[in-house]
Amino acid sequence: MDPLLDWFAGHARDLPWRRPDCSPWGVLVSEVMLQQTPVSRVEPVWREWLARWPEPADLAAEAAGEAVRAWGRLGYPRRALRLHACAVALTAEHHGQVPADVGALRALPGIGQYTAAAVGAFAFGLRSAVVDTNVRRVQARAVTGTPLPAPSLTAAEMRLAEQLLPEDPATAARWSIAVMELGALVCTARSPACPRCPLRETCAWVAAGSPAYDGPARRGQAWEGTDRQCRGVIVAALRESADPLTVTDLAARWPDADQFTRALAGLLTDGLAERSADDRIRLPGL
Repeated sequence: MDPLLDWFAGHARDLPWRRPDCSPWGVLVSEVMLQQTPVSRVEPVWREWLARWPEPADLAAEAAGEAVRAWGRLGYPRRALRLHACAVALTAEHHGQVPADVGALRALPGIGQYTAAAVGAFAFGLRSAVVDTNVRRVQARAVTGTPLPAPSLTAAEMRLAEQLLPEDPATAARWSIAVMELGALVCTARSPACPRCPLRETCAWVAAGSPAYDGPARRGQAWEGTDRQCRGVIVAALRESADPLTVTDLAARWPDADQFTRALAGLLTDGLAERSADDRIRLPGL
């Protein structure tokens, strides 16, 4: 434990949501934004959000479409809707404050097991197992000796994370973020920097000779030409326009008419877009 915490003390990135003056709301916003999105893209948007909406009530007072607009190009914009819904719930049910209880956090709209645990640990210093992709990879290598974790989170991984967690809540919270940082900076998926890893001497994977991954091929998510890209084009057009747009205008931005129709229908169903009274398309509530 000590080598990892000592390493973290000297190598942790100075990120705004890790600073002592960051509010629990700021931590919650960061955790939602960081899901499947790198820090370099999140930080400027996070700063803009917190400057505009420093408290949940500030965001709750605006239309959901403003959250989608401010989300920019972070991707997976449904996260913006979830944050807005979360802000509304915090304002209505928790006096505008983020609750210092993992169960209450888990009950908020759009807040899953990981986010509730992360906010509990990093905003309030609670002892809760925070298990993201980086943590899973470090556990797989350092403890179980496998090059990569299973394709999706398993109950065994959660049990292991709980077993590894220090008993002292404050130490446990720091341990969790240290493991995440190690996975992000050193124990990376493709090019782990084992020579400078603080766990090298006790790492089961290194002890086994760092065997290569020999499981099923892991393919990244496609983007070019997909429905996701089409949806992104539509949302970007709506975000950049001060007024609702006609379906014809939006359709002109994508070459495949059937795919456009499918993508637009999905956005309407997901609540990321809505039809105005004159049958134009706009961001929700705008």
